[in-house]
Amino acid sequence: MAGRTWGRWIAAVLVVALVGACASGPVRRVSDPSARIQQLTVRADGNWSVDLRLENFSSIPMRFDAVSLGLEVDGHDAGTLAAQPGITVGPESADVAEIIFVPSAAAKFAVAQSLAGGTSLSYALDGSVTATPDEENQRVFKDITRRSALSPAPGLPGVMR
Repeated sequence: MAGRTWGRWIAAVLVVALVGACASGPVRRVSDPSARIQQLTVRADGNWSVDLRLENFSSIPMRFDAVSLGLEVDGHDAGTLAAQPGITVGPESADVAEIIFVPSAAAKFAVAQSLAGGTSLSYALDGSVTATPDEENQRVFKDITRRSALSPAPGLPGVMR
């Protein structure tokens, strides 16, 4: 009889622990997002179409409200990528926003040289991303920095990836 009482007591404790663990729900982690250039296309008018990849490393969806990123190509200031993409990116996922961009003359020349020579081109992004995590207040993530390179895409004139 005493063994049954202990068994019931242990079962009751396990049920309470299991219910308590389920009540807390999944962890809601908000991490700094990231941005990088997925593709840069030189348009017929000389401006650029920049496919900016917005990466959400959080465990919850995040709406990307605005970006303001200084762009430098091959050591030349190209200007500021500024847009209001208004896209929601799922947890630990990414999406692309197209930004039409008017680059500086020095940046245009650097990209033209890279495309003509078939060589890679370094770039840097520095600035902020304004985003709203799911069911939370809007935040400005100020320390967005990326250093990488783009190369001409074979068979696609005027395109760098």
